[in-house]
Amino acid sequence: MRLTFLGTGTSQGVPVISCRCRVCLSPDEKDKRLRTSALVETSDTTILIDAGPDFRQQLLRADVRKIDGILLTHEHKDHISGLDDVRAFNYTTGRPVDLYAEPRVQQRVRQDFDYAFAEHPYPGVPEIELHTVSPDTPFRVGGVIVEPIRGLHYKLPVFGFRIGPLAYLTDMNRIEEKELDKIAGVDTLVINALRKEPHLSHFTLDEALQIIRRVSPRMAYLTHISHQMGRHAEEETALPPNIRFAYDGLSIEIPDRP
Repeated sequence: MRLTFLGTGTSQGVPVISCRCRVCLSPDEKDKRLRTSALVETSDTTILIDAGPDFRQQLLRADVRKIDGILLTHEHKDHISGLDDVRAFNYTTGRPVDLYAEPRVQQRVRQDFDYAFAEHPYPGVPEIELHTVSPDTPFRVGGVIVEPIRGLHYKLPVFGFRIGPLAYLTDMNRIEEKELDKIAGVDTLVINALRKEPHLSHFTLDEALQIIRRVSPRMAYLTHISHQMGRHAEEETALPPNIRFAYDGLSIEIPDRP
């Protein structure tokens, strides 16, 4: 299995418009973060997690040529607003793109992209096939089994996902023990860490490290990172050797074990 970080930034991205902080002015490419999204590839299946406003740029940069399914963690704009660009895959495959989300998120997609679900759609609009994700109910995308992992983004229920040896959690600030039990034994854990200071709806760095210690993966990667975290090269030196800050374009191989 291969995991590629298409974007690792928070909702504003990094650099932030008009900000003149040290991080936003950094010349290091690892400090330039598009909105959070990831690509998971196995020998026969390609899955995209979230499709935010940088969707087109991210997929062109990673040379993504097919998608078997898109998983949506939740309905905030930095995770869904790029969905119009699935039209390119409609054209190359001749079929709708399969989108997996819970009913509340589907409703937001239908509202934001109402023209795609019209009774008589205009030619060329995105074609999307919606599939319902339910708590505690694994589902199949291509040749891969996906298990939803429930967490809270302040008061908003969101989903992370376990895909075999990988667990991917973003935009959470709370997760119950029974949900952590579902990702026990993963080889690789991806988890959001917005900044060091407390935040209403995201794990801090310390909170993310606590979750990582609880799950005890071989490797862990931090994502959904704000400019308030500090510069990548400086902050990463303080992390344990099996925990890294992810960065845009990072691609890793994950051993195929349960």
